[in-house]
Amino acid sequence: MEKKEFKSESKRLMDLMVHSIYTNKEIFLRELISNASDAIDKVYYKTLTDKDKNFNKDDYYIRIHPDKDNRTLTISDTGIGMTEKELEENLGIIAKSGSNDFKSEQEMEEGFDIIGKFGVGFYSSFMVSDKVEVETKSIDEEQAYLWVSEGADGYTIEPGELKSHGSKITLYIKENTEDNNYDEYLEPYHIQNLVEKYSNYIRYPIKMVTEKSRVKEETKDNENPEYETYLEDDILNSMVPIWRKNANELTDEDYNNFYQEKRYGYDAPLAHIHLNVEGMMSYKAILYIPGQPPFDYYTRDYEKGLELYSNGVLIMDKCGELLPDYFSFVKGVVDSEDLSLNISREMLQQDKQLRLISRKIDSRISEELKKMLANDREKYEEFFKAFGNQLKVGTYDKWGQNKDKLQDFLLFYSSKEGNFVTLKEYVERMPEDQKYIYFASGSSVEHIEKLPQVSIVKNKNYEILYLTENIDEFVFQTIGQYGEKDFRSVSSDNLGLEAPEENEEEENKEATEVDEKLLEKMKEIIGDEVVKVKTTGHLKDDLVYLSTEGDLSIEMEKTLNSMPQGGKVKAKKVLEINKNHPVYEKLKGFYEKDEDQLKLYTELLYNQARLIAGLPVDDIVLFTQNISKLM
Repeated sequence: MEKKEFKSESKRLMDLMVHSIYTNKEIFLRELISNASDAIDKVYYKTLTDKDKNFNKDDYYIRIHPDKDNRTLTISDTGIGMTEKELEENLGIIAKSGSNDFKSEQEMEEGFDIIGKFGVGFYSSFMVSDKVEVETKSIDEEQAYLWVSEGADGYTIEPGELKSHGSKITLYIKENTEDNNYDEYLEPYHIQNLVEKYSNYIRYPIKMVTEKSRVKEETKDNENPEYETYLEDDILNSMVPIWRKNANELTDEDYNNFYQEKRYGYDAPLAHIHLNVEGMMSYKAILYIPGQPPFDYYTRDYEKGLELYSNGVLIMDKCGELLPDYFSFVKGVVDSEDLSLNISREMLQQDKQLRLISRKIDSRISEELKKMLANDREKYEEFFKAFGNQLKVGTYDKWGQNKDKLQDFLLFYSSKEGNFVTLKEYVERMPEDQKYIYFASGSSVEHIEKLPQVSIVKNKNYEILYLTENIDEFVFQTIGQYGEKDFRSVSSDNLGLEAPEENEEEENKEATEVDEKLLEKMKEIIGDEVVKVKTTGHLKDDLVYLSTEGDLSIEMEKTLNSMPQGGKVKAKKVLEINKNHPVYEKLKGFYEKDEDQLKLYTELLYNQARLIAGLPVDDIVLFTQNISKLM
């Protein structure tokens, strides 16, 4: 029998196929099943145009048969089969697609789905086998043929013995190596797992005879029943995916069950989105907004992405290109008949069709969150508690290019409401005389409530947003302003408020020479830790606090310095003292009469202000000694 040579630089192409395009060996089964499904589809199409042929769906299926003794794995179908010429053309030329030719020859309309490409996908079988046999009989001929190849050296074709149309592909599985366990492709349970993973939604039954166990009938009532094994023909795939059903056919329970089956989370999803898009780019999708983040969500190990299918066949279990980072919490599946099975991650990144799907998904998630925020505030707050930080990161990530899209999704705790509010809600109820959106930063709401500077703004009856996350101030800096209102920290040395009795400019003019020299002396005692010491008339009962000049706040200083690569950045701190407090009168007296007491009080006041701001005291021993002196 004459061995024939592969065409199209077969040796180079097959090497590329095995070692480059398909780095995951188990993909071979997906490819062969897809080709088998294609072959059955072709029979169905022929029955639509040939009145002499009928299509009884019960007669069409795919069968898998592992044989450990002979070390073979067989995948057979009842599809259209191939003639000798088609064998030559489809399997003799690597990467030639018999499916595409079939569509062209039959002038099939675009809506008819054929998913496989017998050329490229078929050759993935050589990743796990030393020899491949294809026995096939065309629906249009009486003679069957057998194609045999042991790799890139070539192939043979001879008459076969199949009695009915279809194809039977037999893989002679390789022996195990140190790096690869090929035995697993002969294990029924592993084959079943691969079918469920990659081919669960192939539209025809995928059958396999499996060995099972049951109690012997005659020992059912015994205390120690005996068991027997038996063989049963199982269907391994579910065939109809939920996303191909109409939304009006499905209940919330159906969607939640699918969420659990896919192990997207152990919680119930907060919302689902069912997409069925037709047009230049057709696809179906089911997306979920989870209720809780996975344990590794805020770690580097977390990998975002949706399951991507091509006509019911899994291409990728986590396609990150379908989701923007700020919506990386979304789970779900996307299925498009317009995507090729034979596509790599690098090709997906450049795929225009995928970008179209991604933009639509982005838009629909945004719409769902807006609806939840408007109609179910309790549920939205539950969502924001779980994933709000991801939205915040999205506002300043990529130089803030998504801030306008995301800023209305953000929630912050309100001093007036005692609950979370949006920026829009805050601005809409601002008094006319209020210049800024005020915020205060701290480790907790309770801590922020006690800050002296918070009372200053509260005394004006202005609302304050409490920022308790490290990233919050970065968010406000990126947004810049909202509703033409700038953000202003209550810890700023310029709050834009008039003093209760006089403005700051008049206050400074009336400051006595003693006041000026006292503040200069206190600045000298503290040194470069502060840029200046000043008095304020805004405080009532509180004595002292630290404010800052410029954009870098004390909270941002702490955050940046806590980062692994963070340097020693310093905010421009200002020590502000209540000029109406009795202690301030003591300070003026000390300036004129007792420099040691002035130094003692100044150091205590400065360290007191640091503790209020959540900063460590530089010299704790000196601090306690000063307290002892005062006592």
